[in-house]
Amino acid sequence: MTNRNPHLIQGNNHNTLLFNSVLWICSFTILLFIFSEDNSPKKIDFIYTISFLATIIIPVLLNLYILIPLFLKTEKYILFVITFVLTIIVFTQLNVWFFDYFIDYLFPDYFFISYHSNSKLITIFSIFLLGTTLIKLSMDWFYFNKQENLELKLKNQKIEMQLSLLRSQINPHFLFNSLNVIYALALEKKEETKDAIVQLSDILRYVIYDSNTQRVSLKDEIELLKNYIAFQRFRHLDTGNVTFNYSTDDTNFLIYPMLLLPLVENSFKYGIKGDINHTFINITLNQKEEVFYFKIENNYSDNQNESSEHSGVGNENIKKNLEIVYPNLHEFEIIKTESTFKVHLKLIQK
Repeated sequence: MTNRNPHLIQGNNHNTLLFNSVLWICSFTILLFIFSEDNSPKKIDFIYTISFLATIIIPVLLNLYILIPLFLKTEKYILFVITFVLTIIVFTQLNVWFFDYFIDYLFPDYFFISYHSNSKLITIFSIFLLGTTLIKLSMDWFYFNKQENLELKLKNQKIEMQLSLLRSQINPHFLFNSLNVIYALALEKKEETKDAIVQLSDILRYVIYDSNTQRVSLKDEIELLKNYIAFQRFRHLDTGNVTFNYSTDDTNFLIYPMLLLPLVENSFKYGIKGDINHTFINITLNQKEEVFYFKIENNYSDNQNESSEHSGVGNENIKKNLEIVYPNLHEFEIIKTESTFKVHLKLIQK
């Protein structure tokens, strides 16, 4: 079944009283001067115009509030055309009968006849019905466009609020872990403390300011990961068991900011711990044409007390981000074995 927007199938998107008041006042004015023989309409001209207009009002209202909502807006075009043509024919004939047989009973002091041929009446009725149909559809289109823009604006605002909330959960987590590293260096009074502070400052500048945009270049994200891995050297004297391999066709390939760092953070938090000689982190990043791949793997043990959190808040935040900024354009997979923890991420840019 075809999904239709409710704004397109609702019967009325305007103020009915105001719309019809303006429509029929304008129609009466135009017809009055068309039917008048001179520029000063007489009483009989007013009566004739009102009577003629009365025979048009019914088919126009029938078309606007029954045929259009029932057939045209539900895409039953053949039925709409058939009923539209039948309406014109039937009410054109009723107009002739009205002026030939009934109007004299309403106004016995005047003599009325139908002054127009059948072809001319069909033309007049067709113009009225087609014209009011176009007016109605135009008004509905403007209304729908306004509503669609409003809904899009509200949706974007909601997305921005969600992304801001998710980022606010990432940045404090990153800062907390990094300050712990510097604190440990300061306690040991190591000379590298000053260098670590400068390097952390560069990372935080990117995290807080440079990443405050909808997309960043892949080059900048790669540089962030390299800086973060280098920063971790101050925490672990030997990070030779950490590998970061990457290849890109286009370093200006755009990606959502701060999408990868939480994954690397988690790997350092749960992978590089305990006996350094038996831990590892392998990171692979590839970008080719419109497809981006990111894989990260680290050691894993069911005996680690915090291992159950490895796929917790951080990865949940990433999942929520992906659902918002890459809907139906991503794959996110977590694979756990007895000794390894892997995350595979695939993004498609359109």
